[in-house]
Amino acid sequence: MRTRPPFRADHVGSLLRPPALLKAREDFAAGRIDAQELRRVEDEAIRDVVRMQEEVGLKSATDGEFRRDSWHMDFIYRIGGIGKAPGTIKVRFRNEQGVIEFTPAALHVGERLHLKETIFGDHFTFLAEQVTTATPKLTIPSPNMVHYRGGPAAIDRSVYPDIEEFWSDLAAVYAEQVRRLGELGCTYLQFDDTSLAYLNDPAQRAQIAERGEDAEHLHLRYIKQINAAVANKPEGMTITTHMCRGNFRSSWAASGGYDFVAEALFNELNVDGFFLEYDDERSGGFEPLRFVPKGKMVVLGLVTTKRGELESKDVLKRRIEEASKYIDIDQLAISGQCGFSSTVEGNALTHEQQVAKLRLIVETAQEVWGGL
Repeated sequence: MRTRPPFRADHVGSLLRPPALLKAREDFAAGRIDAQELRRVEDEAIRDVVRMQEEVGLKSATDGEFRRDSWHMDFIYRIGGIGKAPGTIKVRFRNEQGVIEFTPAALHVGERLHLKETIFGDHFTFLAEQVTTATPKLTIPSPNMVHYRGGPAAIDRSVYPDIEEFWSDLAAVYAEQVRRLGELGCTYLQFDDTSLAYLNDPAQRAQIAERGEDAEHLHLRYIKQINAAVANKPEGMTITTHMCRGNFRSSWAASGGYDFVAEALFNELNVDGFFLEYDDERSGGFEPLRFVPKGKMVVLGLVTTKRGELESKDVLKRRIEEASKYIDIDQLAISGQCGFSSTVEGNALTHEQQVAKLRLIVETAQEVWGGL
């Protein structure tokens, strides 16, 4: 039995927002309710969703990211020095029906980066102190998302004439965020990072090259940034990273296995575990797992969060067995491939299907690794 995170049965973090919460957000935006009433509805929804996580047998619990609109932009806009810019960022997502666009507000680095507050600190405290008896898990975007989303054009060169100063300040902001979360009692922190998975896709690397960057080596810079952020992590804190190829309304943005980044990623990234997307052929094979060193955990995202159809438990077991050809099975765990609702809109499945998938993850882990 594994007693520390990541657990044999785990999940990425975001969960489908209930109708009452979606309505409260709509009412708040329209001025029909105040912030206090919105907070009350959020609190109630979080209590319910945490109870669900505990009832299905998960050993970690998140707040479902219920207080956010987006898994990453809500955090990034609260970093001192970053503001919203005119226009939007256009990210093209694909699904079986075609192409859709995610268009968050553009960002602009107009001042030296600094940490004004412990971002989501109040979210974590509510979860840990008032709600869950499981291990409370907080998810935040990795520092790389600040750069990957905005690119060099988002950084005011009068503020950062030397780009190395930007990277240094970004690392310092995250290191301080990690330290403060440790003071609040956080022992399970996840850096969500699509960039390290996107860079496996030649089309994504071509886009990076078009904006004037070294697409063949950007992953090495990104590994360095995360390492700087976690270099002085508090004792007893587990830090994982989740790497997928996009998740917006059941659609994706990139394809390709982890081969391009695998050797450097698994050997050099100083985190305790890797949540990896492995729910379909877009994710490639398990061969890159041969680079994972002893002592690091890999959480196989075998259960899709993009569709409601329930996977076969026997198929999941066979895939775990296949992965164990490249990495010791004792270093493996299982989860959903991504969150169920990376943005407030959520993926195309029902609450009941979400619960069934989480229960399947727990039951599969129990049968593969024993009692949880």
